[in-house]
Amino acid sequence: MLKETLKWRLQYKPDEIRWEDVAHEAETGKIYRANYVDKYGRTVLVMRPGFQNTTSSKGQIKYLVYCMENAILNLPPGQEQMVWLIDFKGWSAGTISVKVTRETAHILQGCYPERLGLAILYNPPKIFESFFSVVKPFLEPKTYKKVKFVYSKDPESRKIMDEVFDMDKLECAFGGRNPTEFNVVDYGKRMKEDDNKMTLHWSSAVPTLSHNSAETRSFLDTNNFECGSDSSDKEDVNLESLDIESDSDGFPKAGLQDSSCLDSEHDTSAEMNKKTGPVKLESGSNSSA
Repeated sequence: MLKETLKWRLQYKPDEIRWEDVAHEAETGKIYRANYVDKYGRTVLVMRPGFQNTTSSKGQIKYLVYCMENAILNLPPGQEQMVWLIDFKGWSAGTISVKVTRETAHILQGCYPERLGLAILYNPPKIFESFFSVVKPFLEPKTYKKVKFVYSKDPESRKIMDEVFDMDKLECAFGGRNPTEFNVVDYGKRMKEDDNKMTLHWSSAVPTLSHNSAETRSFLDTNNFECGSDSSDKEDVNLESLDIESDSDGFPKAGLQDSSCLDSEHDTSAEMNKKTGPVKLESGSNSSA
């Protein structure tokens, strides 16, 4: 796993992606790092799949990688995981690209092991619940336990928001009391400041991990490793064209299982349960919305 991750970093060079390279992908706020952390110090990535604004899978993957790198850069000392807060406002089955989802899962599973601490699916529609029920058998128990369904009209499921977030900081869109909305101009300024920090961070990295290190290239042998490609021979499929009752197109197993299912000594979700007690909430529970 480590060797493959290093291969990918050497080839894809995620630490060299800068705001100017992905700013157009960020215009609608489809993914952004919140300006707060949760109660356990984890950075929060807000994802809004219904706000998709581009068609290039290569560009979408590049922006996702940029956001992941930025979230990791801003982790406080002693914390290694992040929270994904996924808002389904404006989402429809037609907005899902199976190709992008498959490549996204490949990136997250193979290149960012153990970074997911908790994933909150906020107000997912019924059709997504059906899709998730199909893929659930393919998920490792450890990964499945990190996924929580939350509905704004269900008081029981909303409890997790109070347990995880400071409601004064959480956006109103998620039931919090913070009226601030995404502003791409202000966000761009934050990202440019972080880009400078990223440069300083990697300039002090261990020399043997340098992109130009002949020893590193020889050890990793990158010739046979590909990641985040946008090749035309991979046909894209729209979720609306799939029969989710009988044909998953091979996607669920490869697409939604991430590296969080691997054993780790740093399981933040387990630590959260020790502190607050188990969250009595079943993923895929019936919505009252």
